[in-house]
Amino acid sequence: MVVVTTPSVILPGIGADTKQMVALVALFAGALTFAEYNAVYPSLVEFRDAPPFNRIRYLTLFAIVLSLSVIEATDASSSAFARLFQALGVLAGQVLDFPYSPVRLAIALMAGGAEPEQLLAVRTAAGTSYVISLLATGLFVLVLKLTGWPTRNAAFNVWVNLPTFEPTAGGDVVERLERDARINLSLGFLLPFLIPAVVSVGQIGFEPLTLTSPQTLIWTMTAWSFLPASLLMRGAAMGRIAAMIRQKREKAGPQRASLAPV
Repeated sequence: MVVVTTPSVILPGIGADTKQMVALVALFAGALTFAEYNAVYPSLVEFRDAPPFNRIRYLTLFAIVLSLSVIEATDASSSAFARLFQALGVLAGQVLDFPYSPVRLAIALMAGGAEPEQLLAVRTAAGTSYVISLLATGLFVLVLKLTGWPTRNAAFNVWVNLPTFEPTAGGDVVERLERDARINLSLGFLLPFLIPAVVSVGQIGFEPLTLTSPQTLIWTMTAWSFLPASLLMRGAAMGRIAAMIRQKREKAGPQRASLAPV
């Protein structure tokens, strides 16, 4: 609920109808999350009992939305901290704006007659969100390596933490987990480049993207950067689970062999 309402709270000039719609969406998101984490049987949310996977993803999403909201709300009368935040976002956009970079491709989505201020806003938002997503992905990999995620002592329930994964669907579980991990990692790496290309093709015959609304810009750039980071984290997590199952099989192998009938 906090993530959904953050842009409406920070940005100035939000109408009453927009606030009511945002409140409705926030209540739905909060109810869905509450139901998922309190239900006995899982349905959609993955790694429910394997922190801090979802915590890192949530903090990543919140950091992106909060950062872009502060940058979009900053003007000449804002505080020095807000202007510093905006300057860091502008710097991130400038550093990542090189040929064939995801930020350059995101800027290319704008209409040809876009104002320089609009192009600057898109570049700043794209650079800021992409840097945050990269830092969050690196943080998750570091946590995974240092803490032995998902756990060293307790058992890992595949059904609870991967409700959409069917272990009995056919084939070896480890091989399927490793295959899904490679697919998620590949998509996470390619999506920042594929999304602008798909949007450009989809705009043929339609009005080019403008992103003049601050809320539209915030949520578009958030989805563009958070979805690849989430897929990278999911791929790393599934690869870790596959390695954990393989290690347990190797440890159990000699014991089973010693108990085999002669």
